Amino acid sequence: MTPVIILAAGEKSAEVTNWAGRVGWVVGLGLFVAFVYWLMRQGWKWRGSLQSGLPELPTAPETAGEARLTLSGRYHGSTTAGHWLDRIVAHGLGTRSRVELTLTDAGIEVVRPGANDFFVPAEALREARLDKGIAGKVLAEGGLLIVTWAHGDQLLDSGFRSDRAAEHAAWVEAINSMNHTRTTEGTAR
Repeated sequence: MTPVIILAAGEKSAEVTNWAGRVGWVVGLGLFVAFVYWLMRQGWKWRGSLQSGLPELPTAPETAGEARLTLSGRYHGSTTAGHWLDRIVAHGLGTRSRVELTLTDAGIEVVRPGANDFFVPAEALREARLDKGIAGKVLAEGGLLIVTWAHGDQLLDSGFRSDRAAEHAAWVEAINSMNHTRTTEGTAR
């Protein structure tokens, strides 16, 4: 037998990428991502309009007194007290940022670069505790300093994390002792 040689039917080049189809998919995916981002932004704005009944944030008084404690770290947001997933976004309270806290006899001054600063008056302070989470941030047990305070007719929990977590215990003790002093004097609500 003689070997049979099969010749190719003709020269054929390798398949070329379908650039029009690929560009179409990339553009479609980009539009989908933009649409999802727009929906998220609309949800954030909607939540802010639902919370528009919150009064403006208080500002620090001219004479706040001598600093009892200071803390440098991160502000992780505020929620309705007792509901760690119900984020408050009105007046910029939902914006995460760096933070400088100063505790004085007048209250807590919250300075946030790139976000709204605010002041928590001493009479508005209810308690402080260590916890593991607040909306959008979950850490190990005791990793967050949670300060509960009254704003208007609503109680809020604000979450902070110090650059040095060992400072949290001193803040809890100081805030709770301020609250206890006011309660025993009959000035707490």
